[in-house]
Amino acid sequence: MALKHRLEIRQSQSLVMTPQLLQAIKLLQLSNLEVAAFIEDELERNPLLERDGEEAGEGGPAEPAAPPAAGGEPADDWIESGLGERAAIEATFDSALENVFPDEPAEAAARAAQDAAPQVRAEWGGGASGDDDYNLEAFVAAETSLADHLEAQLKLALAAPADRLIGHYLIGLIDEAGYLPPDLGDAAARLGAAPADVARVLATIQSFEPAGIGARSLAECLALQLQDLDRLDPAMRVLVDRLDLLAKRDFATLRKVCGVDDDDLAEMIGEIRRLDPKPGLRFGATRAETAVPDIYVRPGPGGGWLIELNSETLPRVLVNHSYSAALSKTLRSADDKSYVSTCLQNATWLVRALDQRARTILKVASEIVRQQDGFFRHGVAHLRPLNLKAIADAVGLHESTVSRATANKYVATTRGNFELKYFFTASIAAAGGGEAHAAEAVRHHIRHMIEAEDADNILSDDTIVERLREAGIDIARRTVAKYREAMKIPSSVQRRRDKQSTLVKAQSGMARASDPRRGIPSA
Repeated sequence: MALKHRLEIRQSQSLVMTPQLLQAIKLLQLSNLEVAAFIEDELERNPLLERDGEEAGEGGPAEPAAPPAAGGEPADDWIESGLGERAAIEATFDSALENVFPDEPAEAAARAAQDAAPQVRAEWGGGASGDDDYNLEAFVAAETSLADHLEAQLKLALAAPADRLIGHYLIGLIDEAGYLPPDLGDAAARLGAAPADVARVLATIQSFEPAGIGARSLAECLALQLQDLDRLDPAMRVLVDRLDLLAKRDFATLRKVCGVDDDDLAEMIGEIRRLDPKPGLRFGATRAETAVPDIYVRPGPGGGWLIELNSETLPRVLVNHSYSAALSKTLRSADDKSYVSTCLQNATWLVRALDQRARTILKVASEIVRQQDGFFRHGVAHLRPLNLKAIADAVGLHESTVSRATANKYVATTRGNFELKYFFTASIAAAGGGEAHAAEAVRHHIRHMIEAEDADNILSDDTIVERLREAGIDIARRTVAKYREAMKIPSSVQRRRDKQSTLVKAQSGMARASDPRRGIPSA
């Protein structure tokens, strides 16, 4: 077969993931806090981006005026300049901007009118008259971190440079809860020190405040705190070493291994409960952020639902076309013009990506509310099985897009705040071949049955299976056990032991309260 050269022309279609499209996909899966941080970075990086509604401060510099035209009149053709730059952007990507983010006719007209209006830039660090920018948090002293607290004690406890080097290394390994890794076998090799020296410095760190710091396990942490309180006697040492029995509430075995009676064991357990299992969290711990809802769902007129985005979480940024046009008139070098053109392009795509993100989230959330109408009306027991494909087919999006739109997003309802992922639940077949049940609704049934049981009638997993099948839910015993363990519910044996122990304590307390010899005042 002879080989020969030839030229061919082929026409084909392909999907090119431009950086702007990747940015839109990234923004869709971010939470509102992450989007706010991303916008702050873009505002610092891009001079053509500004917050919606910003105004120049009093006494602050005004927006630079456009340079005068050749005839002496000020240049006022920034609209034409903006349209020219838009055409240049579209020519660069060989596609119109509307092809990636199609707009509704009314929304497109409103956005075009908003973008065409001249904007005023606000300046940071304005005059002293800006009382609204007065922030008391700027005068609050920084919190002392756990590492700083331990380093200050290390300087006083150890004088040798080699010991301080080992101490710095060990303090760097302590996590925010105050624990060291369980295995420190390679610490001596990394530092080139003897294992005995590392053990000695570790013992010194474990004597620092707060008590229990530098432990490698929960048992060691509690033992260090008891030792600091001078309460680590042999019986307490055995109790700390057998925390597994305490977790199972196997008090009979604990009394036997500790060699104490009921009163002594109750007193020892009370001391354990008063200890701090995570002593490092009191120093510079990360504050828990409240989940801010992205969507509000309220009952509407006529029995429907009102679904709206939380305007407080929506970033408001605009493209300053007037400033871009003013800069374009004064730039001479090709690098400067390329930089301004790139900034305009990135700003335009970012505004469109944010708008597309908001509309996609609202569309997906509206369909979820429609599909889970029974939950919003009657509660968890009426959740329906739902997956990503059902929502994607209903709204005309890809499953991956729906997954990104529901990631890290929360909805505020009359029944509380829920993550959008909460409404996607697996299905469990019905016993009689009817409509399937949602896994979350089945877990709700199991929790409700266990909470309603009494000490004389503890439900085993097999009994729960029988009752669920009577209710029309076909489920296996191992599935019940898996759901129960996921909800942190102990087994039937442990629940029986706990409730009997609670009942005995209650009866003992009532007997002591009814004893006529108690509470009699002395003469």
